[in-house]
Amino acid sequence: MYLIRFMLIVVLLTSSSAYADDVDRVRQLRSNDAILPLNKILGSIEKQYPGSLLDVELEEEHGQILYEIRLLGRDHAVHEIKVDARSGKIVAVERD
Repeated sequence: MYLIRFMLIVVLLTSSSAYADDVDRVRQLRSNDAILPLNKILGSIEKQYPGSLLDVELEEEHGQILYEIRLLGRDHAVHEIKVDARSGKIVAVERD
C-alpha cells in the first residue's frame, strides 16, 4: 500500500523522464541487494512514527544511500526521517 502511494506521488511530482531514471536506479540497486525494499523500511518507520506518508525520496549523501521519508504525524507535524537504505537504520529525524 505504501509503495503504491509512493509511486503515485512520484508520478504526480516528477516528469516522466526523471521518473523513469529514478525507477531504473531503484531497480538496479534492489537487484544488487544494495538497498532494502521500501515496504520493509516503511513498515519499520510506521511502528515508531505513525502517520500518513507524504513523500519518499532516494538520495545519496556523502556516499551513503538514504531514504528520505516525510510523514504527517498524529501530532499534525511533518516529520522528515532519513533512513540508511542499506541497513534500515534511522540516521536523522527532523520535525517541522
